[in-house]
Amino acid sequence: MKLMTARCRVRPFETSDIEPFMAYRNDMEWMQYQSFKGLSYEDYQRSLLKPPSIVDGMQLAIIHKETDALIGDLYVHQDETTYWIGYTISPRHARQGYAFEVVSELIDHLADQGAKTIKAGALATNEASIALLKKLNFTYLTTEDDEQIYQLDVMK
Repeated sequence: MKLMTARCRVRPFETSDIEPFMAYRNDMEWMQYQSFKGLSYEDYQRSLLKPPSIVDGMQLAIIHKETDALIGDLYVHQDETTYWIGYTISPRHARQGYAFEVVSELIDHLADQGAKTIKAGALATNEASIALLKKLNFTYLTTEDDEQIYQLDVMK
């Protein structure tokens, strides 16, 4: 899966992305709301460089078009016509609209692929993520294992 926005490209991970990915993913304060963190270079390499499979769940790199730098990542997992998504923007690029821009494009792409429902989870204390989901018209569904689940019904 490859996506393009005004400022970003979304593509599968490459070897050169691993170290910048580790720089923000292993920042435990910044990543307090994430589960995929604190791993070794080899562990990230195994997870990120395998052939992407949306059915198994895949992590994608968010690349800034002007600088060609990794600024974040997306997670997408398909379960029939329901898709689970996740997103992370590095601290240096946070609060600049990148997550809204990229997730909006992802939603449009998934809708074009036949998605009926898109879901995302956020800890109740992750106010920025919850605000983003609400801005994208997701609605609160339930709480599972301390994570609030939000849902967007897609009509195309």
